[in-house]
Formats: sequence, C-alpha cells, structure tokens
Amino acid sequence: MTSKNNGLSAALVSNLQDVLSKRKGGSDESEEEPPSTSVAAKEEEEKKEIDDDSRPIVLVTNGDGIDSPGLVSLVEALVSGGLYNVHVCAPQTDKSVSSHSMTPGETIAASSVDIKGATAFEVSGTPVDCISLGLSGALFAWSKPILVISGINQGSSCGHQMFYSGAVAGAREALVSGVPSLSISLNWKKGESKESDFKEAVGVCLPLINATIRDIEKGVFPKDCSLNIAVPTSPSSNKGFKVTKQSMWRQSPSWQAVSANRHPGAGNFMSDQQSLGAQLAQLGRDASAAGAARRFTTQKKSIVEIESVGVAPKTESRVKKYFRLEFVAKEEEHTDEDSDIKALEDGFVSVTPLSLLPKMDSETHAAVSEWISKALNSDQ
Repeated sequence: MTSKNNGLSAALVSNLQDVLSKRKGGSDESEEEPPSTSVAAKEEEEKKEIDDDSRPIVLVTNGDGIDSPGLVSLVEALVSGGLYNVHVCAPQTDKSVSSHSMTPGETIAASSVDIKGATAFEVSGTPVDCISLGLSGALFAWSKPILVISGINQGSSCGHQMFYSGAVAGAREALVSGVPSLSISLNWKKGESKESDFKEAVGVCLPLINATIRDIEKGVFPKDCSLNIAVPTSPSSNKGFKVTKQSMWRQSPSWQAVSANRHPGAGNFMSDQQSLGAQLAQLGRDASAAGAARRFTTQKKSIVEIESVGVAPKTESRVKKYFRLEFVAKEEEHTDEDSDIKALEDGFVSVTPLSLLPKMDSETHAAVSEWISKALNSDQ
C-alpha cells in the first residue's frame, strides 16, 4: 500500500518505464549509427580529394598502353601519396614506337577508365594525341597540369631510341605546349626482368618526381627542357642518379618476311587491323569499283564484270608481300662515361635533359654554309 501512495501511480510508473526503455533502445540505435556515418564521411573525403583543385595536377601518359604495369604502378603510387590530383590520358593499345606521330583528320575516341583515385581516359590514338588532347581543354576542365609524366615504359629510351619512343614524344609534346615533363623507362631485359620491377622503378623515381613538382612551384626547375629518365634493369640496386647526354646508341631494326600462309589476312582485301570506319570506307570504294566495272564492260573489254562486292581486278599483275619489324639490341662497348646508355649499363639512373631549342655546333654550321655556297656556285 505504501508503494502505491508515494505519489507515483502504477500507470505512471509503467509509462516511465516504457519511456526509459525506448530511450535506452534509441541510445543503442544511436550507438550503431557512427560506423555508417564514418563510412559516408570517408567516401565524401575520398571524393573531395579527387576533386580538390588546390592540389597540383599531374597528367600521366605512356607509350605501352593504359593497362601496362609501368603506368599502373606509377599511378597507384601518385594516388596513394595523396599529394596530387592525378589525371591519366593514355593510348588504349601499345604505341611504344609511334614517335611524335599524331592522328589529324580522323576521329579518335576517349573512353573513361576506372582507376581508383584518378580521372582516367584511354584514347584510340598515339601518346602525342593523348597529351595534345589532354592539354587542349576539350577533355579535362582544368587549363593545364603542373607536370606531365610519360611512362614507365618497358625498354630503355636511350640514344637514338628517343626518336622512335612514343613515351619520349608524349613528354616532348607537353614541352611544346609549355608544360614541364618527365619521360621514364625501365631497361627491361627478357628473361631477367619481372613485373614487380616496375614498382621498384616507381620507388626509385618518386623522390625525383616530388622534387620536380616542388621546384616547379618554387619557380626554380630548369626551364625549356624535359628530363628523360632511364632506370637500370635492377632498380633497387641502382648506384644513384647521373645526369647524362644523349648517346648515338640504338637498337637495330630487323625486317622479317612473313609468308601469306602465316599472315591470316593475306588473302583478304582488308586487313583485320583496320578500324571499322576504314573497313566501311573500303567497302564503299570496292562497291564503287564493282559498279564501275559493270557499267563499262561494254565499252572496255579489258575490264571484267564483278558480280560480288570486291576489288575490280587489274590487267597488270601486282605483288603483295608482308613483313614484320623487330628491334634487336646490339652488343657493343660504350666508352663515353657521360652518355645515357653507358650510365644505364653501369647501374645508374640516367637523367638526360632534352630541349626543343635548335642545337647545332658552330663547326657543322660552318661546314654546311661552305657546302651550300659551293654547291650553288657550281650549278651556275
């Protein structure tokens, strides 16, 4: 009885217990919310990092193609550091020996690619196409990056290989557009090198990349030059960085004849390597040729009527041959201690400054001047 007459009725006590129970339950629910809130905050933070325009923008391309392990390893390292807003614009297929070629007058496709932490596109063009498009403002919203990095490519780009290299050309195109650039290659050796070497090469080059961006921001990075970096075959055991000059070394081009039997498209009038647009255009030309053959059969007996769509045969015979180009490394001794290939073979990371400025030694210039003068006078 006393408990009933203490000012708290049984109904009120019951209500209070219900409220306290619900409040406790609500407290438990609120304790379960932070994890989901934390995940959402993390996702928002990651999105903010990608879209954060305050971080320096780095544009990456290469010559081996967007799926190559060298580019993948490089982008992963740049993204994981969180220091840069990383963008990728790279060929969708191997264009490692495309040199400074471009694709004017043809439509190229730029397709988005999912690379964690980066904004990436694969382009149906050359490395130079990629950089030219990337810097044009047509693909990305920003005006220009602080640095373009081209690589890491499989096989060194020392000596005369620079003229063939799509990776070096991508970096050169950036320099043409007024953007500092680095081209990086790994001295890959068949049977000795392995894919993990690319990650080691990235680790070797990352301090130099960071220093480059830091000094560009300070305005003390060397102007009007691109750095061509060649990493030795065993990146982790390198002897340090060495500033070098371009050598005369190159791999020898070797053309091998391919028989029609070994070439699957040898009997076709179109190669399987042609694009769909080129194939359709070829079909149109062939159809026109066939129609013309039918129309003029009565006028020219030398033209044979073609009933099916195909190339109208010509009266003269033509020979069609097939070849495949491979580059073969030459065994030779390099004696110039300051050359890129010598430093690379000795285990150093070769750093060769490349410039767009015309360089011609005075002796050669004088010799050409004298020759021109004599050649023109002799014709008179």
